[in-house]
Amino acid sequence: MKKKIELPKKIAVFPLSNFIIFPETTVPLNIFEPRYIEMINDTMNDSNMIGIIQPKKNPINSMPELYEIGCIGKITNFNESNDGRYLIDLSGLSRFKIIKEIRNNKLYREYEISFNEFENDMILKKEEINSSNLKLIFNNMERLFEKKGYMLNWKEIKKQNLEQIINALSMTSPFSLEEKQALLEAKNFNLRKNKLEEILNTYVFDNFSNSTLQ
Repeated sequence: MKKKIELPKKIAVFPLSNFIIFPETTVPLNIFEPRYIEMINDTMNDSNMIGIIQPKKNPINSMPELYEIGCIGKITNFNESNDGRYLIDLSGLSRFKIIKEIRNNKLYREYEISFNEFENDMILKKEEINSSNLKLIFNNMERLFEKKGYMLNWKEIKKQNLEQIINALSMTSPFSLEEKQALLEAKNFNLRKNKLEEILNTYVFDNFSNSTLQ
């Protein structure tokens, strides 16, 4: 069982297109917009937690419609640059579902949220995945990343446990925001692995069936 963490029922959200995080992952964020500088200031004086969530389409205005499912993270490292930007590390804790938006007079948006559908995110689980087909996932991922011009340290990734590997590949993959959202919303680890394979197979067929990597 993981250490009990009190999760808030209301959080500020940071909408990021084509960007997801998972529990037990840590990501660096560069905060420079005034509304999100304000959000971090308020958060640092409260729970140190914010929600990362995707807009349903690439935002063309300041109030995009958001997906219902995101992931709450805790600020575990904070630095301010000379030009006023905030450089933070955010560690994922649990996925959440939006209940309703809370009207406020702030520059950023706040929501009432629920963790009821994702209670297992806060429980330490044993890995029960069959790893026999991970080699194929790695091979196809490496080819796709090379094709797209992405560079990853595959040796370091393969040193992680299986769930961390699948989550890392889901987060860093050159997939669409809709595909990343499907990976985020997968109820458990095995379903996420299967969804990753399904999406990856589509890319492999489309990109590699009639081409040769140089």
